[in-house]
Amino acid sequence: MVDTDELLAASRGLLGVVARSLTAALEHVTVPQFRLIVLVTTLGPTRSGDLAERLAVGPSTLTRNVDRLVSGGWVERRTGEDNRREVLIAPTEAGRSLVAEVTERRTRELETVLARVPEPQRAVVVEGMRALRTAMDEPLPEEISAFGG
Repeated sequence: MVDTDELLAASRGLLGVVARSLTAALEHVTVPQFRLIVLVTTLGPTRSGDLAERLAVGPSTLTRNVDRLVSGGWVERRTGEDNRREVLIAPTEAGRSLVAEVTERRTRELETVLARVPEPQRAVVVEGMRALRTAMDEPLPEEISAFGG
């Protein structure tokens, strides 16, 4: 039997870090909308169908969220360069800034937490998080491409 008590406790702590980093952003967008902005910021202009698939939502749900984000100035719709009938969703400068601000807050807090881990254990903690991230199929931004990943 796998002992998950430590994982559950750590996940609660990480959820706190995530929640604190999102507080200001949630005054403007919902969590699913923020995820969409993060995705198009990471991938660049992306087809709606690909976004719906990656976010595991239906096309109508995606369209409603994109409509709200376009109205708010967080993303924009563009026509595809190769196919003028193709509609791509791309972040605006405001959307990229929102993602950068949340990422910066989260990074600072995680750096503070990691600094409290005794130095000899830091590499073990990072390696353990890498193993968890991989097991959860959560790619690093540089591992994501518009064509899969």
